[in-house]
Amino acid sequence: MRLLVPATTTNFGAGFDTFGLALNLYNTFEFEESDAFGVDIEGEGKELPRDENNLVVKVYKRACEVFGISPRPFKLKQMNRIPTARGLGSSATAIVGGIEACVKLHSLEVDLKDKLGVAFEFEPHPDNLLPAFVGGFVVCVQNGGLTFNKLTFPPELSLVFLVPDFELSTEEARRVIKREVPLKDAVFNIQRASLFVSALLTGKYELLKTAVEDRLHQPYRAKLVKGFNRVLEAGYSAGSYAVFLSGAGPTVCAITSEDLKEKVGASMKEAFEEEGVSARTFHLKAEERGSFWE
Repeated sequence: MRLLVPATTTNFGAGFDTFGLALNLYNTFEFEESDAFGVDIEGEGKELPRDENNLVVKVYKRACEVFGISPRPFKLKQMNRIPTARGLGSSATAIVGGIEACVKLHSLEVDLKDKLGVAFEFEPHPDNLLPAFVGGFVVCVQNGGLTFNKLTFPPELSLVFLVPDFELSTEEARRVIKREVPLKDAVFNIQRASLFVSALLTGKYELLKTAVEDRLHQPYRAKLVKGFNRVLEAGYSAGSYAVFLSGAGPTVCAITSEDLKEKVGASMKEAFEEEGVSARTFHLKAEERGSFWE
């Protein structure tokens, strides 16, 4: 049995811990019953654990415990296409993979709320997890529980990701953020997050540059990404609608028209290289599907 789980990008500047989007780049997990747990990894993340310390296995075993069943050992072939620790949701794919494996391998009926209950034990941010489960563009609200709405991301928009050759842990990226902010900064972000959704819904993409401006997280995290401001300027000079950190970084994302994606990617890559940073370019689209078996 083979499960595909999409990459995600989050925040979109002003939508900190609120906006998330599934992407058409996948980690694939193949499960085969066995006498003992074992993991084979291809692609990204060759350094990841290949025994019961692997995140997929750990989540699977915890899901079995929560759902009241006994775990069955399996061999896992993990084909990673999503760079690790780069702000593209690689850990979320492993969490979703472990939960969905539990449900599938044991023929369970489990609703999304209960799946998320397990997922949040490993990753407390729904903007990262929800798109991997359900696909599309999600707006998340934590209010003691979780409320979210899924929207269709405009298919004519392309997303260009520049993935630098260094990792940035979520913990480090969280540490640099201020815990209290001035009222004017909160208002600044509310205005722009609202503008972002309205621009997507009305097709007024020229508003996205203003809509991804942020005062809550990106100014602090940008200091951890060598060359970020130069890359941002290069993206806009090449015609991007919007440029921002993907998730906690260090990956930088640009939203652009299909006809400009190559130019935007080349310009941003060159800007990174001028700062002495090598980076890979990914040209992606929104994925309306979440995780799925094939």
